[in-house]
Amino acid sequence: MKYTFPLAAVIALVLIAWIGSNIPGMQYLFGIVIPYLAIATFIIGFCYRVVQWAKSPVPFRIPTTCGQQYSPLPWIKQNKLEAPANTSQVVARMFLEVVLFRSLWRHTKAEIHDGPKLTYESSKWLWLFGLMFHYSFLVVVFRHMRLFLDPVPWFIQVIEFGDGILQIGSPGMYITDATIILGLVFLFGRRLITRNLRYLSLANDYFPLFLIFGIAVTGIMMRFYFRTDVDIVAIKRLAVGLATFQPVIQAEISSLFYIHLFLVSVLLAYFPYSKLMHMGGVFLSPTRNLANDSRMRRHINPWNPDIKPHSYASYEDEFREFMVENDIPVEKELPPKAE
Repeated sequence: MKYTFPLAAVIALVLIAWIGSNIPGMQYLFGIVIPYLAIATFIIGFCYRVVQWAKSPVPFRIPTTCGQQYSPLPWIKQNKLEAPANTSQVVARMFLEVVLFRSLWRHTKAEIHDGPKLTYESSKWLWLFGLMFHYSFLVVVFRHMRLFLDPVPWFIQVIEFGDGILQIGSPGMYITDATIILGLVFLFGRRLITRNLRYLSLANDYFPLFLIFGIAVTGIMMRFYFRTDVDIVAIKRLAVGLATFQPVIQAEISSLFYIHLFLVSVLLAYFPYSKLMHMGGVFLSPTRNLANDSRMRRHINPWNPDIKPHSYASYEDEFREFMVENDIPVEKELPPKAE
C-alpha cells in the first residue's frame, strides 16, 4: 500500500490538472492562482521551519566525529575534517558535506552471512547517484530561470550550453534529462531491492520520488514529443508575468504544460513539510555545524534555568525544622521554643 497510494496520488494530480485545464476559465486557476499559492506556501513554510530549528536550544556539543580530536600534544595529529576544533574547520567540513556529500561517500552497508558473519561493504553507488540526482535537479532549476528572466543572464546561458553540449537529437537532448531519471530510478529501486530499507520506507518516502518523476517526464514530453503543441512564447510570457506580478494567460498553452506546472506547484507546497527540508536542515544540524571543542571551552546548556547558589547553611536554615523532626543531623540546633 505504501507504493500504490503515492503513485495513485500523483496520477490523481495529473488527472486533476488535465481535466481542470481543459475547462474554460480554469486556466487562470492552474496557471496563476495555484502557482502563487504554492510559492507563498513554500516561502512561509521554509522560513518557519528554519526559524524553529534556529531557535531550538542545543543542550550538548554533539558533533559527529570519527577521527582524532585536537590535542595540545604535538605528536598527536588532529583530523581537522572529522573532528573540527574551530569555526574555519567546521566551514570546510560543511562545504564538503553540502557540495560533495562527503558523509555519503563514506557510507557503508552491513550484511550478515552464514556463520553468522557480519561484513561491511562500500556503498559508493549511493553517493554517485545521489550526487547525480541532486546536481541534475539544480541544473534543471537554473535552466528554467531563463523563462522568468529577460534578458537571460550569461551564467544561465553557460549552464544551458554545457548541459546540451552533446547535441544529441533534434531538439538537442540535455544531459540532465537523462541523469535525473537515472538518479530517480536508482533511488526508487534501492528502496525496493534493499530489504531493510524497504521495511523502513513509508509512503511519504515514495511520494516525492513519484512526484519529481512526473515533473521530469512531463517536461521531457513537452520538449521532445509534444513540441508542436507547446507555445514557448506564450509560456515565456506567462512565466515573466508571474515573476513581475503581471501574469497573462493565452489560449495557445497546452494542457500538458498545466500538468507540469501543477505538479511543480504541489512539490513546492509539499516541500517545507516533508523530508525534502534536509536542504535547509543540513545547515542547522548540531552534528555538523558545531566544533568538537568541549574540552577547550565550556558549553552552557541554554535549557538550564538561572539557579542562584544555595549554600548548605542557607539550605539548613530553610529546612532545619523538618530535618530535626526526621532525625537528620544538623549543624545548628533549633532555638528553644518560647514558653
